[in-house]
This record gives sequence, C-alpha cells and structure tokens, in this order.
Amino acid sequence: MESMRVRYKFWLEDGEHIFGEGLFELLQEIDRRGSINQAARSLNMSYRQAWGQVKKAEGRLGERLLSTRVGGETGGGAELTPAGRWFLQRYKQFRRDAGEAIEAAFQRHFG
Repeated sequence: MESMRVRYKFWLEDGEHIFGEGLFELLQEIDRRGSINQAARSLNMSYRQAWGQVKKAEGRLGERLLSTRVGGETGGGAELTPAGRWFLQRYKQFRRDAGEAIEAAFQRHFG
C-alpha cells in the first residue's frame, strides 16, 4: 500500500474536448521556443497536428491563442496572445489546485 498513488488527467470541454494536457504542453513549448514547428518537433508531433490542435481550440474558445509571423529573412515565429497567456496560466493554476485537492483526498482515504 505504501507505493500506491493516485493518477489523474484534466481537460476542459463543452460537449467536445477544448483544452487539456496536450494543448497545455504545446502552448508552453511555443511560448518557450517562439515557434510552432520547433514546439511540435520537441513534442514528437507534426506541425500540421500542432497547428490543428491550436486552431480547433481557438474555434471552440472563440479566442485567438497565438499570434504568428510569416518566415523570411528574419524568420517566422509564434507567440501567445494575451488571451493565450491568460488561458495557459489559468489552466496551470487550476491543474495545481485540483491536483492538491485530489492528493489531499487520496491521503485522507488511503494514506
């Protein structure tokens, strides 16, 4: 029993998946790297898959999460919009708070 632990995943939906761990990680990587392509590569996904996840979430949320620049001499790139940054931070806080509550309940019942 000592090695037993609780595991969980979170996602937000409104009948359809909107935002979860995969998009959370992708947005964090885009924020870190400034590029959808580099972020996708670091997460072992295709650019098309990454861009598709972002566009689907933007459509469901009614908010742009990313601002992009077309390549060229100075190179392209992507950065989080204020709405994207807000959503990323809120989800991060929600995940932390919910995880702490689940861990506390687990300890009460099994600890």
